[in-house]
Amino acid sequence: MNAFQLKAEPTQWTIGFVFEEQARADGYRFIAGVDEVGRGCLAGPVVAAACILDPSKPVPSGLDDSKKLREPLRRQIADQLRDTAAAFAIGEVQPDEIDRINILEATKRAMLIAIERLQPAADFLLIDAVTLKQSELPQKALIKGDAISYSIAAASVLAKVYRDDLMREYDSLYPEYGFASHKGYGSGAHLDALRRLGPCPIHRKSFRGVL
Repeated sequence: MNAFQLKAEPTQWTIGFVFEEQARADGYRFIAGVDEVGRGCLAGPVVAAACILDPSKPVPSGLDDSKKLREPLRRQIADQLRDTAAAFAIGEVQPDEIDRINILEATKRAMLIAIERLQPAADFLLIDAVTLKQSELPQKALIKGDAISYSIAAASVLAKVYRDDLMREYDSLYPEYGFASHKGYGSGAHLDALRRLGPCPIHRKSFRGVL
């Protein structure tokens, strides 16, 4: 549900605290940004993060949509967020469940898991492009939210770093597929490995190109 409507609609947003500040003006205290990573991958879990930034602490320098950041800066920002955020949590849904319930529902489930793990609990959600009807919390879905909300950008960075590390661990288990380099996305090398070897246990069997 949307708890508020924006008072103004600029033609182009830049990243900041516009949405968080409006939520606070409406009486909310613990505003969580929520984002996912790995939705389009052929292998590995879909991972979501929820992050409540502490308004009394500075935002890590360079914080932005994780896709815009080089890995060293992304990792540096993630380390700072773990130290300065009021709360953050990770949720993940595994490939077999993705195949069973579909990737959109799995994405929502990962988000809900992350939200439920927050301590302190969120009282308002800013979500990247998804509405979570299963949650009773007031919320606002923002298209390209990771590029316009610091809270969602923080969640995107935490989710990306967590999942990248996970895929490196999988690379040690299934080195033939190159997970450390492509992180499970459908690169040419990944598709070639699938043609030669077939899927491994962490592949999403319902995704085109896997079988």
